Amino acid sequence: MLGLILLYWIGKYFYKLAEEYDKSPWGFAILGIVVYYAGILVSGFIAGIVAELTAPGSLDNFNEVLLGILLLPFGILACYLLYKYLEKTWEKNKPNPSSLIEEIGKPNELA
Repeated sequence: MLGLILLYWIGKYFYKLAEEYDKSPWGFAILGIVVYYAGILVSGFIAGIVAELTAPGSLDNFNEVLLGILLLPFGILACYLLYKYLEKTWEKNKPNPSSLIEEIGKPNELA
């Protein structure tokens, strides 16, 4: 149940961000959820490899619920980094309305 609530909030924030910058809201909400799972998957592989290299056989007796809780911050971090990257990129590419108003009435200069 906690996982579904987390997925709802991730999707909601990416949906709002995409709506704010006139992008595809549902596409970016789904992208946020996919990045969350990708962050968990990649960090799980890395943690598994490190655990097996340092203490062979230690993953056989490891609690799966605890592993899921330990990997949760890595998924959230991946979502946060993507969110900030998209926000920064879209803000930089956002047209400035005051400069666009000054362009009205000027002839187009084609090279």
